[in-house]
Order: sequence, then structure tokens, then C-alpha cells
Amino acid sequence: MSSSSISSVAAFPFDALLVRDVAGQYRPALAEEVLSHARRVLAHRVRRGATMSSPQAVKDHLRLEIGGLEHEVFCVLFLDAQHRIIVLKQMFRGTVTQTSVYPREVVKEALSQNAAAVILAHNHPSGAVEPSRADEDLTQTLKTALALVDVLVLDHLVGAGADVTSFAERGLI
Repeated sequence: MSSSSISSVAAFPFDALLVRDVAGQYRPALAEEVLSHARRVLAHRVRRGATMSSPQAVKDHLRLEIGGLEHEVFCVLFLDAQHRIIVLKQMFRGTVTQTSVYPREVVKEALSQNAAAVILAHNHPSGAVEPSRADEDLTQTLKTALALVDVLVLDHLVGAGADVTSFAERGLI
């Protein structure tokens, strides 16, 4: 690194994340640049064929993908028989307070993906990470519907901002 690059780096706060522009000068990274790079790193961890040996990787990925949205979304992570990732799909999009989820469509997609198991996930734009009674009822409905075609529901995650709650960890599955 040249001395001019070192002096330009020294001008920024110690905790600033820096990126180099096309001219070779350093500048503080924009929030969207940091988030974009974090999404790429986490997408690499949660990629097709990866084994779901780390629930934390899924939580981290969902936290970035849906935690900050201003509307509700319902996603399904489709897994094969060895719990390797087939695909993560955003199945439904809703309003700031609710999303309509159609169990028939989830079952159709699970069959289409040849999934043996799924992890359900949705966000709460309100910031309340606590699952609602409607969330619990929906989970049971999906669990029953998917069981009819031999697809196991491993978990249901609720994201709100930086927090993610797991139904499985709470004994709700």
C-alpha cells in the first residue's frame, strides 16, 4: 500500500469499514454495500446442496433477507432427504401486518422441488419477534398438510429486525 493510501485511511474513524474506489482511494462503505456483501457471504453458506448442519447460518441469512422488510413475506427453505438445501423461496408477500399463506401452494411447491423436509420462515415488520397464535395455527396446518405427502416440517422461524425466533427451539414444533 502506498503512503498516500495509508494517510487517506488514517483520516477515517477507527471503526469505519472502508472500500477502495476505482481511483484507488479509500472511503467509508455505504450501508447498502456492506449489506450486499453480507448477503453474498451468507448466500454462499445457504446454497444449493449445503447440509443444514448450522441453524445459525439459516437465521443469519433470513435476518438479512427478510428482517428489515417493511412488509410481511413468507418463505420456505426446501430440503432433500439428507437436509441439504434445494432452494429458499419467497412464497407469499403481504402487507405491514399480515400475509396470506396457502397450504395447497406450499405442498405443490414441496412436491415440485422433490423436498423431503422444509423450514418455514416469515418476518414481523412490527419488530415483535414473538410468534402469534395465528403463526402457531398456520404452522400446525402446514405441518399436517405436508405430512400427507411425507414432507417433514423441521422449524418455523420468525424474523423481526435483528432477532429471529425458532419454533423448534421453543418446543412449538
